[in-house]
Amino acid sequence: MSLLDDFFVRALLAGVGLALVTGPTGCFIVWRRLAYFGETIAHSALLGVALAILLNVNLVIGVLATANIVVLVMFLLERRSALPTDTLLGLLAHGGLALGLVLLSFFPSMRLDLQALLFGDILGVTRSDLAMIWIGGALALGVLAWIWRALLTSTVSVELATVAGLRPERARLVFGFLVAAIIAVAIKIVGVLLIVALLIIPAATFRRFAPGPEIMAAGAAVVGVAAVVGGLYASAEFDTPSGPSIVVAALILFTVTRLRLPTRPRS
Repeated sequence: MSLLDDFFVRALLAGVGLALVTGPTGCFIVWRRLAYFGETIAHSALLGVALAILLNVNLVIGVLATANIVVLVMFLLERRSALPTDTLLGLLAHGGLALGLVLLSFFPSMRLDLQALLFGDILGVTRSDLAMIWIGGALALGVLAWIWRALLTSTVSVELATVAGLRPERARLVFGFLVAAIIAVAIKIVGVLLIVALLIIPAATFRRFAPGPEIMAAGAAVVGVAAVVGGLYASAEFDTPSGPSIVVAALILFTVTRLRLPTRPRS
């Protein structure tokens, strides 16, 4: 019997692997105020699940393909539509979610755990899931390192990034595809409704302590790992859903870091 035969150990490894990626990636979502962008991609995941069932393909592949299409549509509409960006995101987010739920209703005989899709099932992670998370996570961090300078510079000034020849539009599109890939893989762990929280909360938690962007990225990853470990142990102790427990643990860490200790009055 190997260590990976223990479902709790597999869950820990899966959560840690995901946190190491969502921490640095979430920093750019916080810096660039893209929380609703992440929600839009996450909500489109249900449409991807429905299409995967309809076409009889792997769920991750279906979700990834659909999320990438949504990213591309958002990118094109932002450049050509007169509607505000938040309006476009709202249309795509809720339209994709509603269409996905409607399509899923046409498959009543399909054994599909909707709650697991919405809130995750990290305790059901398999060895193949672990391999996908860690290998995919390494690739994701490699892509993030590749576009890091362009994204960081364009966050400060798009004009500056353009003048420097960093191609900020390309970096922005690649980042959108990266977020889509992370969400597609993370659905099994924290679900469609909670993945954006795992992207945002660790980055927001460590933001006030970071002297620079690289330190913030590393610190956000550490906070994410702490939330995974704390959330899973709390889930085992109190018999609560594991995905939401991880997010609650992250929220507790965020709240604690926002508390200001009372100062002693000067004598």
